[in-house]
Amino acid sequence: MTALCLAQITSWGLLFYSLPVAVVPVSADTGWSHTTVTAALAAGLLVSAVLGVRVGRLLDVRGPRALMTTGSVIGVLALLLVAWSPNLPMFFAAWLLAGFAQSAVLYPPAFAVITRWYGPWRVGPLTTLTLVGGFASTVFAPLVAFLVEVFGWRGSYLVMAVILALVTIPLHALFLNGPWSDGAPVRATTAATAEIRQVTRSARFRILQITMAVATFTLFAVTINIIPMFLERGMSYEMAALSLGLVGAGQVIGRIGYPQFARATTPRMRTVTVFIAGAAALWVLALLPQPYWLLVAVAILAGGVRGCHTLLQATAVSDRWGTKNFGAINGAFVAPMTAVGAVALVAGPGLAELLGGYPAMAVIMAALLTGAALVAMREPQPRPAPHP
Repeated sequence: MTALCLAQITSWGLLFYSLPVAVVPVSADTGWSHTTVTAALAAGLLVSAVLGVRVGRLLDVRGPRALMTTGSVIGVLALLLVAWSPNLPMFFAAWLLAGFAQSAVLYPPAFAVITRWYGPWRVGPLTTLTLVGGFASTVFAPLVAFLVEVFGWRGSYLVMAVILALVTIPLHALFLNGPWSDGAPVRATTAATAEIRQVTRSARFRILQITMAVATFTLFAVTINIIPMFLERGMSYEMAALSLGLVGAGQVIGRIGYPQFARATTPRMRTVTVFIAGAAALWVLALLPQPYWLLVAVAILAGGVRGCHTLLQATAVSDRWGTKNFGAINGAFVAPMTAVGAVALVAGPGLAELLGGYPAMAVIMAALLTGAALVAMREPQPRPAPHP
């Protein structure tokens, strides 16, 4: 568990957060716009979403060690390619390759491993993993900024490739050997494929998947753009930047409180509660121009909702369908969430420009999340088994 946590914080820090930190020096050196540079990361995340289904199936069949170790190796090669990229197509190719690595080493496969390791006791370890992963930007953003300042952005990516290799490859290769709680990985069979399709083609699965994807998109699009939205409200840059940091603190608080929340609620109840709380926070952020202290408080609430949503996503499948074939089912489940998270990186600013400001964009997001909450209230429930 400790090895998986260390590998997660390093993988998130270098394969995801490094580019948002380095976007300004990359843009200044190459002449590529900030949006174009960020789009490379988004393209990689889309690749990760597409591959997630296949990765989940491989986890069920072969276990995590070889798969996640290979993902780390590919991640190292991707960062080396980022450092070398002589032009924009090669830069995009490097981040597309990073998408292969992300699909094998970030949250979805790690959630699958913990769920299969711990079974009924999964919520506590999942909470621990996301708490550690939540500090990836805190730890690696200053480190990446320092490396860029000392070595330039190309040299910094060479150093990051070395760090990723030294930390994650041995951790994945040596320590991902825990047994599945529900039996050893087994070969894919026609029966297993039929069981997976029975779940993934059900109305309950599709409705939950769509509403969770909407929640991912809306919460991320608004909270990631807190700084420009608060600047439009007249807030100082320092306070707006502090607010973004407090969104991260809110995520930690939400994750800490999630296990108790999960024990006290049913799967549908906690889904609806998280969606309603998120929609309420987005409506306030969209419509209330002042007082600033209240906007900051609501931003923290939105962060708490995002923290809960991460664990809600991690446990949604196992809470409803158990842990059998979890990798394959969860890989299919989270693929749209990974994709819309990538789209939200550029869709939020794009919609704000189209609609005339970030508050107007937040109104659209609040309305979408409200609709998702109403749909989630009507999530189909399994029929009780007939009496013998």
